Amino acid sequence: MTNVVRKIRPSNYWCIGEHESWFSDMSLQGLHLHKIRTNFVHFKKGKPKRMEYRIEVAKNKSISDEQIEMYNENGWDYVTSYHYFHVFASPVERNATELHTDPAEQAYTLQQLSKRLILNVIVGAVGFAFIIGMLGTTLFLDGTPVLRLVEGFILQQMIMIFIILYLVYLSIRAMLAIRTLRRNLKEGKAINHHAPWEKTLRKNTAFSIVFVTIALASTAIPWIQIIKSETFSLPEGDSDLPLVRLANIEQNPMLVRDEYYMRDGIDRGNRYSMNWSLFAPVQYESDEHGVIEDKVWLDESDTYSPSINTEVYQLTFQAFAAPLVSDLIKWHSYGDETEPYVEKNHLQFDQLIIHEEDEKKELFASKGKVVMFVRYYGYAEMESIIENTAQKIRLLAEK
Repeated sequence: MTNVVRKIRPSNYWCIGEHESWFSDMSLQGLHLHKIRTNFVHFKKGKPKRMEYRIEVAKNKSISDEQIEMYNENGWDYVTSYHYFHVFASPVERNATELHTDPAEQAYTLQQLSKRLILNVIVGAVGFAFIIGMLGTTLFLDGTPVLRLVEGFILQQMIMIFIILYLVYLSIRAMLAIRTLRRNLKEGKAINHHAPWEKTLRKNTAFSIVFVTIALASTAIPWIQIIKSETFSLPEGDSDLPLVRLANIEQNPMLVRDEYYMRDGIDRGNRYSMNWSLFAPVQYESDEHGVIEDKVWLDESDTYSPSINTEVYQLTFQAFAAPLVSDLIKWHSYGDETEPYVEKNHLQFDQLIIHEEDEKKELFASKGKVVMFVRYYGYAEMESIIENTAQKIRLLAEK
């Protein structure tokens, strides 16, 4: 059975008086300070004892042997260090002399730390602005922020922004707290070595839990996306997949599959993929190519070979549906279409927008939380595409 107990720190490192008070109260419970880490403090179990603790702020991360020896001669034993903070302890009965008897002199020892914290704030703010710029470019450069969000590949970047923003916030708090402490010391107000710490402990514990949860989510989400991303060859016949199939559009028994190439056992020209994101937990994308040997294109250039591509998104929030339809139009229009996108009223859809240009027909539709995009090349009527899309969108919308 280990004699080391780990506890979440009750406050951030710049709260010197609260740390000293906490260490003393833990000693009364038989938990004596051993090591300090970023979020946890290690205590060794022992007999309850009334101890006083003092934190010395040094210019360097290491403290000299001479300084440790000087404090030891004054009744203070070196315990541990964390960055620029060095902790000393003394039993109450030893009645040790204070490390600093002049608050104004102690204020001078915080000068270097204050400058360093100002630099941390500047560096953090620059880093935060850089990441915001990168994310803004990803989201808005092509004018499709909702589509990028729904696809899920920028979610980790967004989580990282909140983490960095929180760290910048902590840097600002540290800078302001040390500046206030220096000012108070210059005014002759000594550090309260028995400052209350319980309220700060509860607050810091809550923040730590939220921070760790967000950090874990930032790590886990990309792996979940990879695990849930799968690609298969399309089945020959119709299925319960929410995908508009070429045979249902063409309605020609002479239609056969036009196989492009096989890779990893999958027909890449006739395949469907399943994906996942936090904002669209169900996603499908498919490509299908066919050929009718006894039929040619109107310009007699080649054998008639219709194709269809379908994208399906079942969203977490219905409010994303209309913006996603708009983004899909922007993404797939390429800006060079000559025919307009026409919105039509249809009882089977909340929103239906179509686009026809020669043999290319496109459909953008939403119903409830489900959004579908269909692009078809061929001579079938748009009404056939609309009818088949309505049938497929119900498979998800009614769930």
